Amino acid sequence: MYGKRILLGISGGIAAYKIAYLIRLLKNQGAEVKCVMTPSASDFISPLVVSTLSENPVAIEFWNKDSGLWTNHVELALWADLYIIAPATANTIAKMASGICDNLLLACYYSSKSKTIIAPAMDLDMYQHPTFKRNLNQLISDAVLVIPATNGSLASGLEGEGRMEEPENILRFIQINFPFSAKELSSKKKILITAGPSYEAIDPVRFIGNHSSGKMGFALAEICLAKAWEVTLICGPTNLDLAHPNLNIIPVFSAEDMLLAVQENWKNADIGIFSAAVSDYRPEKFETQKIKKTEKTINLQLIKNPDIISWASENRGAKQFVVGFALETNNALEFALNKLDSKKMDMIVLNSMEDKEAGFKKETNKITILDKKKGKYSFPAKSKREVASDIIDTIFKLM
Repeated sequence: MYGKRILLGISGGIAAYKIAYLIRLLKNQGAEVKCVMTPSASDFISPLVVSTLSENPVAIEFWNKDSGLWTNHVELALWADLYIIAPATANTIAKMASGICDNLLLACYYSSKSKTIIAPAMDLDMYQHPTFKRNLNQLISDAVLVIPATNGSLASGLEGEGRMEEPENILRFIQINFPFSAKELSSKKKILITAGPSYEAIDPVRFIGNHSSGKMGFALAEICLAKAWEVTLICGPTNLDLAHPNLNIIPVFSAEDMLLAVQENWKNADIGIFSAAVSDYRPEKFETQKIKKTEKTINLQLIKNPDIISWASENRGAKQFVVGFALETNNALEFALNKLDSKKMDMIVLNSMEDKEAGFKKETNKITILDKKKGKYSFPAKSKREVASDIIDTIFKLM
């Protein structure tokens, strides 16, 4: 987010204490940050803290009663690439939905020509009130993006929905939904990504699977969406979730399900990133009734699943780019190179179970990228989001 200009509006709720952390996160990403506060917000967080962390004066009133200087809300609003209001209280949201403009934060909202994002925060009964829901729906219809409140401990002492999302997740939402310039939009790509495991049913209650969480595939989708690209994410069973106007998620269960989804969508993609941990084999016979535990042993005959990456490579257009993954436990480089050649990929991402920072369900990964011209690119251990960024950057260098 280097050089991106963020106007941060802070309204008067207890969740305002979290904003110091959000400002620090935005600054660490290279963003420029200016802040506007409602008068009541200063009861919850000091303007001095906000000014120090943002490295800019804080705007609170329309004019300074001591100096007589006027705060130009139009200039502030037009300066911003993005306006985010956090916390957005029930009072502020009601005024935004009703057209009321009685403070500087709201004046900036009505003068803004950039995208507006709000992060609601209030007690659970307020968050469920039909009036609030009606106001929120009005803002959504006005093209305001909403970061839903979460469940958790509230200032009232109650537990429930209404807690403002954590700063790290607000940053993530901003990165995914950041508005892009015409120049950035002109390089728009269509990306097909497979993610997560595939499950192969044995009977109605049992299956063969693996430990893949889908985190790497979802991180790749986030990076692509952050570039304003269109993403088709074909994912096996996972607890992860992602929402974006440019995202089409296709949930699947088995390897055969995933292949069918790839076959239906591959022709529309510029790049295929096949990060799913697809089961190599499936049971030859599916038992329609649950298998009972009557015998000491049971024989399970397995047959090979179709190879999704090979199909994509064999059925691609001249400009389509194919990326695969290899997770190995031994002889990693040798096996990855063989896989790269045999499946006719343009690039393969190798990660080894021998690395403590890599593997299923972890927050970090350590990769080596190999290309079809025998190029080798090694990276240190990083978060999966940073790894995803390295992968996308390497794809474009090779293309």
